[in-house]
Amino acid sequence: MEVTSAQFIKSVVGSHNLLVDDIPQISFVGRSNVGKSSVINKLVNQKKLVRSSSKPGKTQHINFFLINEDTYFVDLPGYGYAKLGQKYREKLRRLILWYFISGEAQITKVVVIVDAKAGLRDFDREMISVLREYKHPFIVVANKIDKLNQKNLHKSISDIKQELGKDIDIFPFSAKTGKGKEKLLDNILQK
Repeated sequence: MEVTSAQFIKSVVGSHNLLVDDIPQISFVGRSNVGKSSVINKLVNQKKLVRSSSKPGKTQHINFFLINEDTYFVDLPGYGYAKLGQKYREKLRRLILWYFISGEAQITKVVVIVDAKAGLRDFDREMISVLREYKHPFIVVANKIDKLNQKNLHKSISDIKQELGKDIDIFPFSAKTGKGKEKLLDNILQK
């Protein structure tokens, strides 16, 4: 699969007609600073479609991007960034949970992005638990593999797979180099 077009459509913070317009939604979620925005930019071959920052907590709304004129990539805020303050962190957490729990969104698949070096953290486990409870199909992308040698990468992927179960697809990926891009795109854009 290939991305031939990608454009920003809108940011939303609650109920909106974008959520129910019958266009499939591929949602990207993960802790702050795991590279969600960079992963999306690499997948769509654009450096600045999704605003990214070295400072965690940049994404604070639910952002919709129309891909190939037939699918939304949905960039959700990162969760767990301590410097935002407890009240604001909780507000973002509720927004993310609302998106997955309300039943309004046309969620086709969820891409849970984790830092390959750090592995699964408590926030990731909580999110995966919600996805399972509400029966949202998901995959895990282990991003930043360019920072690991082969031995450590193999151990990290093996640890994630052991914890989540063999039925969950895990995709090693590097938003920096693009390694793993074709396999990931084939999976998330398949009809």
